[in-house]
Amino acid sequence: MSTTIGAELAEQVTRALDDAAGVEVLRRVEDGMFPDAAWDALNALGLGAALVAEDRGGAGLGFLDVVPVLEALGRAGAPVPLAEGIGSAALLAAAGIDVPDGVLTFAASGAAVPWGRHASHVALVDGARVALYPAASLRWTDGTNTAREARDRPAITGAPIAEGTLPNGWGAEAAMLVTALLRAAQIAGAMQAALALAVEHANTRKQFGRPIGRFQAVQQQLAVFAAETSAVSVAAAAAARAADRRGLAGAAFEIGCAKVTAGEAAAKGAAIAHQVLAAMGITEEHSLHHLTRRLWSWREEGGTERFWSARLGATVQAAPGSLWTFITDRDEEPAA
Repeated sequence: MSTTIGAELAEQVTRALDDAAGVEVLRRVEDGMFPDAAWDALNALGLGAALVAEDRGGAGLGFLDVVPVLEALGRAGAPVPLAEGIGSAALLAAAGIDVPDGVLTFAASGAAVPWGRHASHVALVDGARVALYPAASLRWTDGTNTAREARDRPAITGAPIAEGTLPNGWGAEAAMLVTALLRAAQIAGAMQAALALAVEHANTRKQFGRPIGRFQAVQQQLAVFAAETSAVSVAAAAAARAADRRGLAGAAFEIGCAKVTAGEAAAKGAAIAHQVLAAMGITEEHSLHHLTRRLWSWREEGGTERFWSARLGATVQAAPGSLWTFITDRDEEPAA
């Protein structure tokens, strides 16, 4: 369901991260250091302004074009804040604010800021209001998530250097919706990488004289893992497509569905991966735990499964007509 340009950009991201990132880089990130080489490699691709309109100096791409890029980041454990930069630039530009150079990140007002301590500028979103601050002007309380990624809390000590209002199509929950869509796509990528590790181990690890992947119970679990991984990728692409067609606020239902699918699949996939690899997957030298800890962390951001399930249920109950009509009508092209 990805676009051609999205697939091509994802290949470039993958090649850049193959050369400049890996388990050692993830370890350094989790120790609080910023991966300058990996950032420089990705920043050189100019993807930060992917969702910014061409008349504002961006690439003019859609959310669907960006999903493969986000999946590629997820497969590498997202060692740099490119996803956050893409989201920040989109929010700033939509609010009429010029996008600054450097490391960008964003968060809803009062929430923890991903990569806050490493950013040059931070976009804080309060409803439809977007305010841009130099990161150095904020007082930070350092924090981390389960993946040991920086999740810092800012205290505002001065006025923003720019502020603006998002258009109606972005809605009053834009920060949450953007986060949910970014994390759903990254979860899809991280699950793809974890599945590949599990399959490789099942094909090489032998018990009772044959690879454990020959045992039906292991095959069944890997099949479940593969199905869940595909479901997340499809759901993220469907949400992105809806956002491109109806605007971010108009795609809240699809984005919520993608986030629920991603969260539930992340829990199942991580459990299966660790069952297949057993103790090896949690050793410091292995890459699996870097992926699964991110799966557990990202499912909490942009709304949990419980939050979105309640929201989606209320939306469906309030809709006129049957559930089938509600779902199929949403896939129609919006009126011009």
